[in-house]
Amino acid sequence: MFTLSDIPILLVSLFIILPLITIIHQAGHVFFVWIFGGKLKFVIGAGKRLFGFGPIEVRRIYFWHSFFQFEELKHDTTLSHFLVFIGGSLFNFISILIVNGLILMDIFAPHIFYYNFVYFSIYYIFFALFPARYSKDHPSDMMAIIDLLKYGKRCDPLD
Repeated sequence: MFTLSDIPILLVSLFIILPLITIIHQAGHVFFVWIFGGKLKFVIGAGKRLFGFGPIEVRRIYFWHSFFQFEELKHDTTLSHFLVFIGGSLFNFISILIVNGLILMDIFAPHIFYYNFVYFSIYYIFFALFPARYSKDHPSDMMAIIDLLKYGKRCDPLD
């Protein structure tokens, strides 16, 4: 049962854990764009721009939404685009393995923080791999993969 004593961990989950999971997810996409020689823009949050460095931009409502856009991969193949699209979920999955491994090795003590980290990471992976269109030009990662495999679309899904 949710009680007032649960509010602090809820706030930590909303304002620290979920943004951290989002950054890990987007870092997976960014990693593969970088590996394949693409140019990108990586935006964390929504609303007015707070600050930026290089291709990274942080917005005022940092805990709500994020996205990346990329252009012309130097290694422009179906596999490279597939890895770019699946990279976010792959990084989330690896982070789950790392956290659980550190708990199993007694480096991290079992704690609600880590439980919520894994829980919300699974949630993030599920919705990234659920084939859906959030809008006409904004597919989920899996829908971008389906479009890539079915129609040969190799473009940035947000363009």
